Amino acid sequence: MADSTQRILIEILKILNENDSPLGARIIADKLDSRGYSIGERGVRYHLKMMDVSGLTKRVGYSGRVITENGIDEIDNALVGDRMGFVISQINELVYKTTFDPETKKGDIIINLSIMDKDDFEKNIELMRSVVQKGYAVSPKHHIFEEGEKVSNVTIQPGSVGLSTICSITIDGVLLKKGIPIETKYGGIVQFDKGIPTRFTDLISYTGTSLDPIKIFMSKKMTNINGILENNCGHLLANLREAPIIAQSRIMEVIESLNKADIGGVIEHIHAGETVLSAPISPGRIGIPIYAGVNPLAAVLETGVDVTTHPVYAVMDYGDMDKLF
Repeated sequence: MADSTQRILIEILKILNENDSPLGARIIADKLDSRGYSIGERGVRYHLKMMDVSGLTKRVGYSGRVITENGIDEIDNALVGDRMGFVISQINELVYKTTFDPETKKGDIIINLSIMDKDDFEKNIELMRSVVQKGYAVSPKHHIFEEGEKVSNVTIQPGSVGLSTICSITIDGVLLKKGIPIETKYGGIVQFDKGIPTRFTDLISYTGTSLDPIKIFMSKKMTNINGILENNCGHLLANLREAPIIAQSRIMEVIESLNKADIGGVIEHIHAGETVLSAPISPGRIGIPIYAGVNPLAAVLETGVDVTTHPVYAVMDYGDMDKLF
């Protein structure tokens, strides 16, 4: 993760926490400058926007921002770096840690972690199953963490349940281990018409952003997965990566072996060209769009259930995953 960005985010939260009244970007920028962080008013606005989305800060009319209880908790628990650092650095770290071999079905995969009320989980398991069975997720394999269990930096609270889903970035890690250069490019929203994925309607680059794009889209509730299930029209989460054209046949072989290990979600639009599902592709590269592993949880979120999701969260032994759906 980018340490300098982590420190700036912490300092912004501290500045807001030290003041009883809302502060604007200009005042925050001046205070940051006095502490040795010269990012300007525009830079402050960018970080505040991202922190608003994540619930760490809140806009108060035209007066400025205040810190929320979640923001105070971030300072107290020193978790800002985990949740707000440059996400591409975290992705690269977890991709490097991926050891899964689809041939032996052994090794570590990357997981997303979602937390919800235990009763809500039981009530919505059929909805999640429907999303998985339609092929709109990465895998039917999940793991349930009970209350009191600790998953990396998060402890599952009483009355809650943690659900790990296989993250699509696992596929990037496997391809890299097979010697295929892979670059995770965008997180986005894919539009469905008549049951067919037609285009990315929204894209956020993973490079240089301080929040996971998938988390941003979920926070804004921009999906309509239930619409796809009910009438074949709607929007769901996906991401896009690039690889050299010369590696296309080898990539297809690896994807086939992953499918046999219950890891999939690749959208059938792998090709070279200027765009894939209307997303820009670099010259000499192919685009590989894959459904997000958290789509089942996004569908639950659409129904009004409170779900906290940490995309691209940690690595976990594939052998500890169960075929729940």
